[in-house]
Amino acid sequence: MLDPAELDKVYLCDALTKLQSLPDACIDLIYIDPPFGSGKAQSMTRIRTGEGEQLRKGFGDRTYQFSVISHQSFDDRLPRTDYLQFLSEVLLEAHRTLKTTGSIYVHLDHHSVHYVKVRLDEIFGEERFLNEIIWAYDYGGRHRDRWPQKHDSLLWYAKSKTWTFNRDEIDRLPYMAPGLVPKEKALRGKLPTDVWWMTIVPTNSKERTGYPTQKPLALLRRIILASSRPGELVVDVFCGSGTTLVAAAQCGRHYIGADISQDAVALAQLRLTALNADKS
Repeated sequence: MLDPAELDKVYLCDALTKLQSLPDACIDLIYIDPPFGSGKAQSMTRIRTGEGEQLRKGFGDRTYQFSVISHQSFDDRLPRTDYLQFLSEVLLEAHRTLKTTGSIYVHLDHHSVHYVKVRLDEIFGEERFLNEIIWAYDYGGRHRDRWPQKHDSLLWYAKSKTWTFNRDEIDRLPYMAPGLVPKEKALRGKLPTDVWWMTIVPTNSKERTGYPTQKPLALLRRIILASSRPGELVVDVFCGSGTTLVAAAQCGRHYIGADISQDAVALAQLRLTALNADKS
């Protein structure tokens, strides 16, 4: 049985170690956003303009002052074979620790999603595959010689033939052609499909932390509200800046987070402390 003292905490450790420390069938929902196996070092620098000793050029060659607030980075250069072996071990432990009615969302991009889906089919079973959700966004640079890559994939698998899906808890969207549906239906809005158009965290947002792979709270709230119930346990063992944990707390769920980066854990704890302070 899971010790209640372990709940609602962030742990400085690797994903596999944390999952191995948990008992069988204790988790209701797992969301993981592992390194994508991109072969690159990921980094992000957060700046404040209008002050500081450094200069940079902006629109129209205007020069402005700026200072660096924070710099976050992580290495995503593990060879593919090693990456898939490591992730397979994590997914095996995820399967063991999920409750019978639990499910897992694995957040990936084009670098590894096709490889990881094969491993998920092997571990969870092809029949337990529920959706490949496409998170589409339109932000950042544009390739000149190909279609811009502006989406991630979230692979959703269930532990068994029974899983949680709270249809009535999901945020609704405007119909693209509201005149083609009854007025009452148009006012209520439609449920999202498996393609989610949702912005990344904007550079000027209060939500932005400067962490390289930060995901928007709206994305995690949709997942948590749809695939878990109040009071249940949500786990993210690649928790990064702590977005999953903050969303879980906001939605009335328990959480366990883990990350190997001391900076990430400190940032997640800072966000959770601020959230608790706002509640009091």
